[in-house]
Amino acid sequence: MGAQLRVYRQKIRSAQTTKKITRAMELISASRIQKAQARVAAATPYSRAVTRAVSAVATYSNVAHILTTEPAQVDRAAIVIFASDRGLAGAFSSNVLREAEQLAELLREQGKDVVYYLVGRKAQGYFSFRNRQAARIWTGGTDAPVFETAQEIGQEIVDAFLRDTAEGGVDEIHIVYNRFVNMVSQVPEVVRVLPLEIVDGVDVPGEAEVLPLYEFEPEADTVLDALLPVYIESRIYNAMLQSAASEHASRQRAMKSASDNADKLIREYTRLANNARQSEITQQISEIVGGADALSGAKK
Repeated sequence: MGAQLRVYRQKIRSAQTTKKITRAMELISASRIQKAQARVAAATPYSRAVTRAVSAVATYSNVAHILTTEPAQVDRAAIVIFASDRGLAGAFSSNVLREAEQLAELLREQGKDVVYYLVGRKAQGYFSFRNRQAARIWTGGTDAPVFETAQEIGQEIVDAFLRDTAEGGVDEIHIVYNRFVNMVSQVPEVVRVLPLEIVDGVDVPGEAEVLPLYEFEPEADTVLDALLPVYIESRIYNAMLQSAASEHASRQRAMKSASDNADKLIREYTRLANNARQSEITQQISEIVGGADALSGAKK
């Protein structure tokens, strides 16, 4: 009984220590999620403005730009996966990796080769464990992304898109990330960024309305050359911010669940320890009474 009681007490101490750690991580994530949400809200007006500018040029000009024109044949597609650098965030990274695998399978069924660009150590570890190659990997700072990284990623994928497939280029580019909906919902999102699929951000006039006329200074080609890389960078940065907010929310939820489980373990082991202690006391009393009875019988 004594050995069993010591085991229960040791498990109680372990669960209490685990609860302190998970509770601290939960509070840290709760404080960071507010900053992450604020960054998403601050970046949204700029992203919308760039989207509206690109939409206006692409919609109301008859320019056949390479970034907005569907290729005649797609031989190779690139997938940019946004995961996390750290774990203990529930199914955050596994969800986006599963979505990327489904997208890759669909692209291969269409006869396209797939090239991967990875963001986050979890994505890197996933590919390394399976001995799979990636064209480029970015790690560090997934929970607090910076615009310089988005610029680097955008430049890399635009350069790959502009290269010929025979030289290692790609014909289309998809991004896969977790879109932040609210504190309890983060949805894996797949977006094709190149070539541009559907132009959004410009209102379509009704039947009785007249289409607006746009004049581009300089030429529409030059405007698109300047705007589209900025548009790609803003989309990449928005995906990074959405992913960071989703990561903090997922980690907060996972750590709260871990803290609750630690509480349940503490209560369960405390009950078992009390039962073991009570059984030990009962046994000791029984031994004392039995010994006393034996002594009384011997004196008679």
